[in-house]
Amino acid sequence: MICKTYAATCIGLMVVTVTVETDISSGVGIYIVGLPDSAVKESLMRIVTALRSYGYSIPGKRIVINLAPADIRKEGSAFDLAIAVALLCAMEILDADRIADFIIMGELALDGKIRDISGTLPIADSCGAAGFKHFIFPHDSAMEAVDLDGVTIYGVRTLADVIAILSGAPGTEHLVMTRDGAARQQRPSFLRDFKDVKGQEQAKRGLEIAAAGGHNLILIGSPGCGKTLMASCLPSILPPMSKEESIQTSKIYSVAGKSIGRCGLLRERPFRSPHNSASKVSLLGGGAAAMPGEISLAHNGVLYLDEVTLFSGTTLDLLRQPLEDGRIVISRAKYRVEYPCEFMFVASMNPCPCGYYGDASGRCKCSQREVAQYMSRVSGPMMDRIDMHVYVERVPADALVDDAKAEPSSAIAARVAAARQIQLERFAGEGIFTNSAMSANMISKYCRLPASQVELLNTIIDKLNLSARAYSRILKLSRTISDLAGSEEITPEAIAEALHYRNLDRFER
Repeated sequence: MICKTYAATCIGLMVVTVTVETDISSGVGIYIVGLPDSAVKESLMRIVTALRSYGYSIPGKRIVINLAPADIRKEGSAFDLAIAVALLCAMEILDADRIADFIIMGELALDGKIRDISGTLPIADSCGAAGFKHFIFPHDSAMEAVDLDGVTIYGVRTLADVIAILSGAPGTEHLVMTRDGAARQQRPSFLRDFKDVKGQEQAKRGLEIAAAGGHNLILIGSPGCGKTLMASCLPSILPPMSKEESIQTSKIYSVAGKSIGRCGLLRERPFRSPHNSASKVSLLGGGAAAMPGEISLAHNGVLYLDEVTLFSGTTLDLLRQPLEDGRIVISRAKYRVEYPCEFMFVASMNPCPCGYYGDASGRCKCSQREVAQYMSRVSGPMMDRIDMHVYVERVPADALVDDAKAEPSSAIAARVAAARQIQLERFAGEGIFTNSAMSANMISKYCRLPASQVELLNTIIDKLNLSARAYSRILKLSRTISDLAGSEEITPEAIAEALHYRNLDRFER
């Protein structure tokens, strides 16, 4: 009799259900087929030893294990548990009819303990939509999926737990993973708060606008003026993710194996800050297993590049298409996967090689050519994709020694959350969440201007020789500024402020 159990595999964020078919017949030998890799082939020794530790002996017959569909390569050790259960069913120790709607996954240790795997959240979400209602995962891995509705998630630590669940033994209710709803709403405390930032009101205003609309931003200023400090305060004013955003981002972290042991979905927006020595693969994603890169791990959050001019120019230019499309397609000889990457791009840099160009102290001795060469390390097309160019001036001495606290992040976060709520309601059903993600059609729909403002804006665009991309980003930025002000219409003041943040469009490269 052929017995079947079910597992799944992730190809990027796409989930493929894998049927584990097991047959025991006359003959000798154990065979595993269905395009398994070395880790899957080695699973037989782990499984046989684990079963023997529980007193189950594999019959000395011909055993064939098939992983279907056979045209997709099966990689990793996550199929161990499904294969072990299929063998127990074929040996008539477990009832095959009881496991028809179970997805069973986990790596087996030789003593029957179960080790963690990655990708449980997208597997539970996708297979749940396909009709599977019960999922057996390693305990820490199962914690990722506790917030999903309509499915039962079991977190197991040993093979004995699995046998108890599948045999219908009483007392297995404690293996069902749940989460306290009150803890779900808890917002963490942040190490950095804008109340500790002295002065810099213009820069803080720019960061507030960027956070409200999900806009890209670059901070330019001399060393020690607070660029990195203000960027590190950004997470404290970003609103928690909506459930849809949270599921999207959490799936990426699950596939990358970065949320094992975390209870439930990610609620706080990610803030990724890779070092300037980061490789192209680490930023964009890829490698042997097609893992997501930093830009995808920053999905619905922030990617911050400190001292952006120290990054490779080639690497920076590779960010141009993801910034525009909000997704990255990784194509290699053996695979093609797609990851979302809708993120706020935030960068900081000095204005010249010595760092003091434009500083009131007059310390800069760089020539105009040296300044232009330094600024050109971030290419024109890349800079064109950054919505806001904010100059950060040195904090005056009297502001530094003043003990008074500035406006706290909580107050700024309240305004940002209100603006984000307006955008969530505006874009309901559109598939986007922020003004920065608007397409050309959406800009025409949601950023309509009176004829007088259109004429004025066109005159300014022609005078400054701004690109069509810069024009659309000015409209998006104006929409966000108006949202912060609570205005349904885009105001002339909003357009003027948005134009103010396009400083580098006037810089001669």
